[in-house]
Amino acid sequence: MPLYLVRFSYTPEAWAKLIKEPEDRRETIRPMLEAAGGKLHGLWYAFGDHDGYVLVEAPDNTTAASTLVTVAGSGAFRSVSTTVLLTVEETLDALRRAPSIAYRPPGG
Repeated sequence: MPLYLVRFSYTPEAWAKLIKEPEDRRETIRPMLEAAGGKLHGLWYAFGDHDGYVLVEAPDNTTAASTLVTVAGSGAFRSVSTTVLLTVEETLDALRRAPSIAYRPPGG
């Protein structure tokens, strides 16, 4: 199953709610993903451009997108962005296929 790296930042209101009532958000995320056929690999909070990162496995892009738009639409996030991760094997396969693709760069 494909892996997805999700970066997020909470709204100030969401942080205020978590300060008032701290909770382990993995307990909310895990069952949601499992119901969609996916898996939570981890949740990390961070300093910097994003408040946290989630590593998720989902059966396909459509399943990942449906869960992510549900989460993003909750109003609890300033931003949510997702990167599809490729395995080393998928990348090697892509590299092997690349020479057979015809491409003309601009002006070339």
